[in-house]
Amino acid sequence: MSAVFRASLLLVPLAMVAVFSVFHGSNLSLDPDGNDDFSLSASGQLPALPAWAKAPLPVFSDYRDTTEKKAAFFSFLYPRIVLANSRLLLARQYLLTLAQKPALSPDELAWLDKLMERLRVDGEPGSAATLTELTHKLDAIPPSLILAQAANESAWGTSRFARVGNNLFGQWCFTRGCGLVPLNRVDGANHEVASFDSPYDSVTGYILNINRHRSYRELRQLRTQARDNGQFADGALLAQGLSRYSERGQAYVEEIRSMIHHNNLGYFDRQFNALLENRSARTLRLIAASDDEQQISEPLASSRQASDNEG
Repeated sequence: MSAVFRASLLLVPLAMVAVFSVFHGSNLSLDPDGNDDFSLSASGQLPALPAWAKAPLPVFSDYRDTTEKKAAFFSFLYPRIVLANSRLLLARQYLLTLAQKPALSPDELAWLDKLMERLRVDGEPGSAATLTELTHKLDAIPPSLILAQAANESAWGTSRFARVGNNLFGQWCFTRGCGLVPLNRVDGANHEVASFDSPYDSVTGYILNINRHRSYRELRQLRTQARDNGQFADGALLAQGLSRYSERGQAYVEEIRSMIHHNNLGYFDRQFNALLENRSARTLRLIAASDDEQQISEPLASSRQASDNEG
């Protein structure tokens, strides 16, 4: 983590936000195969994942100053969110090119078939309805929403599930041994809280589930409507689609929105949007293949510092 980036994040106004339990009554279930490439690597469209993405979770409990802990948490997680979203958007661009082709090869149809299985889309591979539904589901999640939920669900990276299982979002799994058994699991329940190889894998698992689970259909509809209107769907908007993420319903939605507002997380949405420019394949590929997370973070820090100096 660069000193410049860290210093810039400490300029973000951070209010004291109540941290709630990692274990909500979530409908977020996870397949145990968690990789992020949507089979795109096989088509030669997606570069290899950079090594830094798999770095272990820092020991956030070592921070005694709340503001510093929050800054460290955001600075660690944000580049991994950008990386995951850029790789997903490369897959989306490939999908859109297939949607424009009059006929698809057997390999292209096989890729679509696997993507349909991964995103839980029924239909005929290559049909207009299937391609529309895949495009609807295969899209980025705004960084502010991911950061707020990760902070909320993992107690700023200090929960047992985060420390032991790299699980920042409380994702569940249902195969014995797939994760950690909640200490307060009721008798007769068989779910576990999934374990991941790295925090990055937790981010990609979260994005996958938000993009495919029926509980978050409203979130995806809000995202598509914003895109159709030429707008960027920020985290505060899409939080409305999280009422089924927790048994607390609308209270949970307002809690996430409050965290976005009080921690100024909309800043990360704006920087993410600016970083991607016109979302060209070249820009996405540079981010997706970056072997240094500073190449994602440093320009944002410099931009923020210049903005603060001007203000």
